[in-house]
Amino acid sequence: MTKTTKIPCESLFPSAKQDACNVYYDDGCPQSHSPSYRLAYDDLDFIMRDELRPVRLQLELLKPEIAQMEHNVQATVVIFGSARIHEPSRAEHELRCAEQNLALNPDDALLQAALAKARRMHEKSKYYQEARQLGSLITEDAKRFQQRLLVVTGGGPGIMEAANRGAADAGGKSMGLNIVLPSEQGPNRYVSPELCFQFHYFAIRKMHFLMRAIALVIFPGGYGTLDELFEALTLIQTQKIRRIPVILFGKSYWDKIINFDALVMEGVISASDRSLVRYAETAEQAWKMILEDYSFDNEADG
Repeated sequence: MTKTTKIPCESLFPSAKQDACNVYYDDGCPQSHSPSYRLAYDDLDFIMRDELRPVRLQLELLKPEIAQMEHNVQATVVIFGSARIHEPSRAEHELRCAEQNLALNPDDALLQAALAKARRMHEKSKYYQEARQLGSLITEDAKRFQQRLLVVTGGGPGIMEAANRGAADAGGKSMGLNIVLPSEQGPNRYVSPELCFQFHYFAIRKMHFLMRAIALVIFPGGYGTLDELFEALTLIQTQKIRRIPVILFGKSYWDKIINFDALVMEGVISASDRSLVRYAETAEQAWKMILEDYSFDNEADG
């Protein structure tokens, strides 16, 4: 049989990028200087108009989706948690500073409150270590079974940094889904650069958190963490997504923050809704719970 050579098929049309490079906006006439003359997709002022919000929503959905397809991301474990929970060494330093400040002015009520807060944050710094360990466990097993199971976080500091850092400790990749906020820092340095995304719309970001998720692990956190938790629970409760493990890390914290049993007693959720959440105290416990629901396919391609 004669071997045939495949000749790549070139498009008859110039690409959008080529036309954007070829267009000439300054030929000395007022028509070429007019904003109306700019290519629509090359006109930032046009793209930013309120009327173009549906287009921007679509772009924000597509860009991370295409990138994940290109990098063969098949499944994810999403780890949520506070940006304010730091590694133990930093929490220890902040505690010592708070103690020293109060020692200089023992009757200052604000300094007393600051010390109490520093003590609580120091206690919670153990969760940084557990999130880091969990990121490492997930990544090590994914590499061992040659599966594209990735840790995903919000890409910022604190618990998010810890989980991405754990994946890096294991020599693997991880994803970060940052969002533009007035006071938020940039992405943490442990996110894989090619899987580091930035969002404008919370709704699209939260959609990407769930699109490939096989489990959610929620460490102690504030409004943002609670928002992510309850959106996921609502989608599972209403069967908008399939049931996946939702693991709350640190039962003592969550029992203080959310009274799920009271919601059942008040009749606003059912007992089966209460069972949507489980609790873990160590990275090993959380990973074991996830593996009870998810099985690695040894035949999967790497």
